[in-house]
Amino acid sequence: MLNLAFSWKQSFLPRYGKKTPFVTVLFAMFLSVNVDADLTTEEQVAKSKGILLFNQHKNSELELRVAAEAGDAEAQFYLAEELHKEKQLMTTEAQKWYEASAAQGDYYSMFRLATAKGDLCATANKCPTGIRSPADWLVLLIKSAEPRAMNGDAEAMAIMYNAKADLTWLEKSAEAGYAPAQWLLANRYSEGEGSFLLPWNRKSAEEKWLKASSEGGYPKAMIEYISILYERGDMEGVRHWLELAAKTGYQDAVSSYGAYFAHTPDKVGYPVDLIKGYALISLLKELDGGGNVQVYVEGKLPLIAEKMTPEQIKEADNFAKEWKATHPALSFYPEKLGL
Repeated sequence: MLNLAFSWKQSFLPRYGKKTPFVTVLFAMFLSVNVDADLTTEEQVAKSKGILLFNQHKNSELELRVAAEAGDAEAQFYLAEELHKEKQLMTTEAQKWYEASAAQGDYYSMFRLATAKGDLCATANKCPTGIRSPADWLVLLIKSAEPRAMNGDAEAMAIMYNAKADLTWLEKSAEAGYAPAQWLLANRYSEGEGSFLLPWNRKSAEEKWLKASSEGGYPKAMIEYISILYERGDMEGVRHWLELAAKTGYQDAVSSYGAYFAHTPDKVGYPVDLIKGYALISLLKELDGGGNVQVYVEGKLPLIAEKMTPEQIKEADNFAKEWKATHPALSFYPEKLGL
């Protein structure tokens, strides 16, 4: 799947950043935020805003710290991730928040602590001393996740895959309907993992799981499934899944969706709609925290604007406001345990 998606994106999808390498990690479905009854309204708002900013590659420390200090395990994990990302290695404070989150049973924090030996701090011999060793955290992670996985918890099955590097667990998670695991399994098959008697059965399995994950609402799977449909010449399918992916707020899909409506370029057969195209591309101005998006926007918007009247640009501004009010926030959908 990696090679397939890469070749398609080079020729079909407008790009403005480097492709993030795949790592053996778990992804959070939609990266959604659930209300925690232990948080006040203000703390919950801060947590939600913090995770939104994190998913947009913006600094989220201030907002996440509010909920983390209130004891929310998920906010503690994301705060640790923000601190970890800022320094590019495990720091004493990041470890403190991972441990606080893990102590409340957060799988993701346990996994971070269990894999600390692979962190850059180990290379620099500057890893902070924790309350448990990485090996101890791994044992605890497995003891916590395995009973739930055995009882049918699909997310716990995916955690077990991460903990044990056993593809069987990822296959079980996919079979149980966990869309992020279905997407990851398709990529693992593409990379040569798993056994198939006939080569074409591997390709069929890749497509099967990408389609299933797309139907489960996972936008990264939709983008890769589109690559298969595009090479097959199924433009109706391409248009269908690109629209659905854009409606999730996934920045990669929104950028393509807007560019193709503005015919800059036209590769999928959308009727030209400069107002919609300009509006969608202009929304990406919000993603000014990373990902090279602004370079893309600054190059694309003038190409569309030169074909428009001032009145059309005003209409596009109104369309953008309406879209923002009725769709999920823009997001890079970063891997929850990514680098």
